[in-house]
Amino acid sequence: MSERPTMLCISTYEKGQAFLREAARLGCDVVLLTAEKLRDADWPWDALVELQTIPVTEALEWQQPEQIRVIADGIARRRKIARVVALDEFDLEAAALVREHLRLVGGARDGMGQTATRLFRDKLAMRTGAKAGGVAVPEFTGVFNDADVAAFVGSVEGPWLLKPRWSASAIGIKKIERAEDVWGALDSVGENRTLHLLERFVPGEIFHVEGVTWGGEVVFAAPHQYGQPPMQTMHEGGIFTTRALDGRSEDAAGLRAIHKDLLKALGMRAGVTHSEFIKAKADGRFYFLETAARVGGAFIADVVEFATGLNPWVEWARIEVAAMRGEVYALPELREDYAGSVISLARQERPDMSAYDDPEVVYRLDKHHHAGLIVRSGEAERVRELVEQYGRRFVGDFYARMDAPDKPTS
Repeated sequence: MSERPTMLCISTYEKGQAFLREAARLGCDVVLLTAEKLRDADWPWDALVELQTIPVTEALEWQQPEQIRVIADGIARRRKIARVVALDEFDLEAAALVREHLRLVGGARDGMGQTATRLFRDKLAMRTGAKAGGVAVPEFTGVFNDADVAAFVGSVEGPWLLKPRWSASAIGIKKIERAEDVWGALDSVGENRTLHLLERFVPGEIFHVEGVTWGGEVVFAAPHQYGQPPMQTMHEGGIFTTRALDGRSEDAAGLRAIHKDLLKALGMRAGVTHSEFIKAKADGRFYFLETAARVGGAFIADVVEFATGLNPWVEWARIEVAAMRGEVYALPELREDYAGSVISLARQERPDMSAYDDPEVVYRLDKHHHAGLIVRSGEAERVRELVEQYGRRFVGDFYARMDAPDKPTS
């Protein structure tokens, strides 16, 4: 019988390979539970002692009875599970449910249960928690009660956004321009109405902070700015870009402050986070948009690593193992560079990016019908120049558009 602790990782997406490798390197027996369609994906097989799969619906909803059966009546009979980790946002509820079922919650060394997880998954819950903690949030309301909705629309200037409470990456968000269209938008989601919230649309620039928390304190916070809002990129098309901000700038200082207040308000104890904020055009203030207890997608983790030397996936694994063993986590030595990315769907199956040959290019994406680059420099301004220049060039050289999905797909 192995004396290595068993870490169960859950993922509906093909991601987190660096996490899995690091957890195994640190002495864990890593078991992966994933969707049946990903059984033969590019997993780090040398880091896994077991892989189990279960069916997943089109909406990425785990079959909960089947999930519990596979874990509790299968894996847990043969292995004493010490830690459960969700590798993607859509897996957070699944991991919380398993922790509750196996009673791996409640202590300082345990993972988040369902109530704590909801603050990092349910957009209505996280807004309510942030607002209660004094964090600036665009005006919002639940849509349970018709009178509350009418009062909100009558007192809060539009446009408004109807947002799914459990989605991610701007999937399913509807922008409503006229008050009389609010009721039609609510009717359009049918029986799923209460799974949405209504929020004032705030024009402005969108930023994100990649964070690491230990012992209830933010120990690492990397502020970045998107080129155009992810919601705009998803629904209207365009090139996805992000870049690290100059750490000495007012925007970086403001983002670090609101990010710290946010995680304190939501009770984050230990882990990684990806949080988004908007700098309102009207008043120049930062407002909280959403957060998740996971590593940022769209190669943001690579951008962070090229700039700072910190790989969020690796540090997340180290945090989970340290918490499980009651050890102390410490950050690695950091580098003080800047990085940014430019990513687009491409018309070509294998786009030729050789003309993008500036010495600051440190990574080229190798993925069918995608073009992507990461640049790095010791100067934040140089990264900004390259990201903006490359973004404009990508439009003519590679850009292809695909309609945004109504539901997430793995």
